[in-house]
Amino acid sequence: MLTVENLNVWFGHPPDRVDAVQDASFTVPQGESFGLVGESGSGKSTILRAIAGLIDTWSGTIAVAGKPQSARKRDRAFFKTVQMVFQDPYASLHPRHSVDAVLSETLRLQGMDDIDRRIARLLDDVGLGRGFCFRYPHQLSGGQRQRVAIARALAAEPRLLLLDEPTSALDVSVQAEILNLLADLRAEHGLTYVMVSHDLAVVGHMCDRLAVMQAGRIVEVMGVTALRQGTAQQEYTRQLIAASRGYARA
Repeated sequence: MLTVENLNVWFGHPPDRVDAVQDASFTVPQGESFGLVGESGSGKSTILRAIAGLIDTWSGTIAVAGKPQSARKRDRAFFKTVQMVFQDPYASLHPRHSVDAVLSETLRLQGMDDIDRRIARLLDDVGLGRGFCFRYPHQLSGGQRQRVAIARALAAEPRLLLLDEPTSALDVSVQAEILNLLADLRAEHGLTYVMVSHDLAVVGHMCDRLAVMQAGRIVEVMGVTALRQGTAQQEYTRQLIAASRGYARA
């Protein structure tokens, strides 16, 4: 479903150019949930945005469902295949657009018909009822906003969802609900996920494999079983796992 080879992403121009991602390579088969983890600034969200077409200063290969993508332009077929869910659901929703307007706009952009029926089905899919149609973002909780954002991503009937820290802006009590929803949607719709997270527990729950990033480079690709058992090959990964478990008493 996704192939990334020798990906380099940069910002700015010499002498001020910043190389945010260097020589990153990984593949994600159809139906897999793949994680990108690392410290803040390691480049994981930058990779996601390059895949989504939100950054055009990159080189290397990004191929979706076998089709290489251009750095400059993505066609409608790409956006019917790939959608993204952002970290902050309030910032990603237009404050003056109702839920109905947000979903209607997306469906029309994708050339869909029978809009009202599709909206009702999307809201049911994400655990919201039709009563939410005419609410605005400020009338929703953080978890409800993220459910609307997920419904918007699903409106295009994509095969690949890019998830950029989808629960980090939410209360802890709501995070598990959203993660379980995403797991159910993946099983129900046969979706492929690429999930960015700084939380190894979330990745351990949601993903089959993961890539560990440090300073813009992928230092290790490992299975989630190795993550849970702490049997990483690289010292940096072992330190990351140890840090995620909290401080040990002396």
